[in-house]
Amino acid sequence: MTSKEIRATFLEFFRNKGHEIIPSAPMTVKNDPSLMFTNAGMNRFKDIFLGNEPASHKRIADTQKCLRVSGKHNDLEEVGRDTYHHTMFEMLGNWSFGDYFKREAIACAWELLHDVFGLPADRLYATVFEGSDADGTEKDVESLELWKQYLPESRIVFGGKKDNFWEMGDTGPCGPCSEIHFDLRSDEERAACGGASLVNRDDPRVIEIWNLVFMQFDRKADGTLAPLPARHVDTGMGFERLCMALQNKTSNYDTDVFSPIIDAVARMSGRQYGADRDTDIAMRVVADHLRAVAFSIADGQLPSNVKAGYVIRRILRRAVRYGYTFLGFDSPFVCRLVETLAAEMGDTFPELREQQAFIERVVREEETSFLRTLETGIAMLEKRMSEMKSANLVRLKGEDIFVLYDSYGFPLDLTELILKERGLEADREGFDAEMKKQKERARNAATVEAGDWVTLQAGESEFTGYDESETRARIRRYRKMKRNGREFYQLVLDKSPFYAEMGGQTGDCGHLVSDSERIEIFDTRKENNLSVHLAARLPADPSAEFTAVIDAAKRRATECNHTATHLLHFALRKTLGTHVEQKGSFVSPDVLRFDFQHFGKMSGEELRAVERTVAAAIRENIPLDERRDVPLDEARAMGAAALFGEKYGDRVRVVRFGESAELCGGTHVARTGDIGSFRIVSEASISAGIRRIEAVTAERCEDYLYAQQDLIADLRNMFNNAPDLVKTLRKVFDENQELKTMIESFKREKQARVKAELSKQIKNAGGTMMLAVSLHLPADIIRDLALGFRSEHSERFVFIAGGDAGNKPSITLALSDDLVAEGFDAAKIVRAAAKKIQGGGGGQPHFAAAGGKNLDGLAAAIDEIRNLFAKS
Repeated sequence: MTSKEIRATFLEFFRNKGHEIIPSAPMTVKNDPSLMFTNAGMNRFKDIFLGNEPASHKRIADTQKCLRVSGKHNDLEEVGRDTYHHTMFEMLGNWSFGDYFKREAIACAWELLHDVFGLPADRLYATVFEGSDADGTEKDVESLELWKQYLPESRIVFGGKKDNFWEMGDTGPCGPCSEIHFDLRSDEERAACGGASLVNRDDPRVIEIWNLVFMQFDRKADGTLAPLPARHVDTGMGFERLCMALQNKTSNYDTDVFSPIIDAVARMSGRQYGADRDTDIAMRVVADHLRAVAFSIADGQLPSNVKAGYVIRRILRRAVRYGYTFLGFDSPFVCRLVETLAAEMGDTFPELREQQAFIERVVREEETSFLRTLETGIAMLEKRMSEMKSANLVRLKGEDIFVLYDSYGFPLDLTELILKERGLEADREGFDAEMKKQKERARNAATVEAGDWVTLQAGESEFTGYDESETRARIRRYRKMKRNGREFYQLVLDKSPFYAEMGGQTGDCGHLVSDSERIEIFDTRKENNLSVHLAARLPADPSAEFTAVIDAAKRRATECNHTATHLLHFALRKTLGTHVEQKGSFVSPDVLRFDFQHFGKMSGEELRAVERTVAAAIRENIPLDERRDVPLDEARAMGAAALFGEKYGDRVRVVRFGESAELCGGTHVARTGDIGSFRIVSEASISAGIRRIEAVTAERCEDYLYAQQDLIADLRNMFNNAPDLVKTLRKVFDENQELKTMIESFKREKQARVKAELSKQIKNAGGTMMLAVSLHLPADIIRDLALGFRSEHSERFVFIAGGDAGNKPSITLALSDDLVAEGFDAAKIVRAAAKKIQGGGGGQPHFAAAGGKNLDGLAAAIDEIRNLFAKS
């Protein structure tokens, strides 16, 4: 069976078992502070497991795009070295929400694997939870008895918490699981050694292909377990591993999931897969990482230097580095593979085809940038190796390797490879120590302690903020939080006008007031589909009734900016073309930012046209046309714009202002005239093919215009209220340029005169021509003199100058090339002498300079250098 047939068979099997088949959720995660990427098929259902939202269907099945770069067996640096681990992978899954449980889940798994797919029964093994005395959980006898209907007990293996008890995190839903493993070994190998002894022993030939999780407990903050109100089934099967088993391969990379990409890499590089271990690893790395990067970009996550964007950048750079080192690619090549990926997977994941050109452009620019980084890193490493050679050192310090890795993005293994080629070593222990320090700093900065939820009343929370700014409310649940030493509380209300930060719009602030107290709400966040109100303290009586009141002024300012963002989006598409697509936004009371796909800097005329279009819509005073609870397909048919990578439910809210229509859950003004005014403050590139506009509205727009007027008034005052300010400024600039030219001419004349005088002071010191002088000249002139003399004296020449411009001492040293060849290093000599002026410096072996604070030590510093060459 081909991979496409395998995927379709899985989904059709569960469709026939009464499951709703749903498309994959985006690989990038929003509104969940604990995750950056979907790393398991169940992530999208967390809110159902947590009880924060009802299930739309009792039974669901899908294939989910997942990404893992850390955790058990998922270290990024190990991907490609074995046959079955990946960054991006597909997770086939079926779920039961309070419907069937162990009996039906195990029966379905056996029927599909053995009866439908035809996997041999004697190659299948099952694992069962052995129980835990620490948790007070018993052996999963029910699963054991069920599996005995299909497998002999000799192929049923018991496992502990590590392998057979699945947990969402430190707290939350969890339960025992039953894994299904498949033995890929030959008959001879199986006869020599039973497969049961290799289950969960990291043997690449006896692998887990399916995990059946029986969610029945809730892990509390104190570590205890409590039964869940309803029991659920959550299964996940590695699609790539299933294909390996069904296609009789011993490596995921040999299946038709990866082979078309690897074949394309082989053709482009002129190398053969299977001929060399390092080349094979490189091709596997490229094939795996291409998928991770392309799917992430298609889902709206672009490479960057922060959070999820940094993860994607690291993955792409690792692919480029392997191509550069082992496959001979010195120009962008990953971008050329996107077409192959889209052709192979575009039927199942149409976003790849729809975004293909954009993905290629982003990847190409990222590759180009990193190849420049590699050149810079190699030059820096060459310099350090030269210094090591001069100092008779063979081991590069871990701190230096870490600076290359962390500050310049230069890969550790490439550093080790280059050092090894020169007969040098890397201080790996020192590097690991620096990496550990960095991880500790990051871990401490991100530490959040969460207490258990205290539930006062069950039920869901209702958002009333579209219609009112204050609501009578009660606290449904609360918990204590601690972040970076600061304690605060999260409150969930039964009804609330507070908008929780989501979709780029910042959360509301305000207060809760009762008959006896007032509690300030400093922010509102969305966490696991809960609107969480953040308060510095807990009410004295949490069970009291409160009036929840938002900060109306901040809300109005935010609404002006949010509606203006919609109008801006429409204006950009009208002005630049329909290729413009939103790639992100930020809406606060003070400013709006809008990121969009466009491949060139906007001209002044284009920016002005966009402003005019928005201004016209504001003057038209268009009323808000809001439609709630609209079926998603109907909303798309209405022409409502959707954001790529955004997770939408079956029913959505449509916000329309005239011709502008978008899927949006945010708050907006009642009429566009409420915005008042709009101005673009800046437009710039933030990454490959992505532009960002920053703009202001209403009062902030007035403040911006006042500031511009004040600036112009100040400039007029500086020029005696000149009637034509632009003409006056241009005249001043022209005069300034003329004066600069004159000054440069005077400097050159003076430099020539000084040089002629200094030439008379060159002395022969034991066969070395030496010029040692003190000069009261600027540093740039001294530098030009040094290099000028050096170019005229190519044999055994030394230029030494002490400067005191601005009462600050400086040292300049230039050496002829033959002296450098003899082992003299101007940079090292200057650094040593600079200690006498309480300073430091550096440069190259033939030219260096230093500055300091102690003018009294300058003469001694010059003498030290003069004596060094006089003695030699």
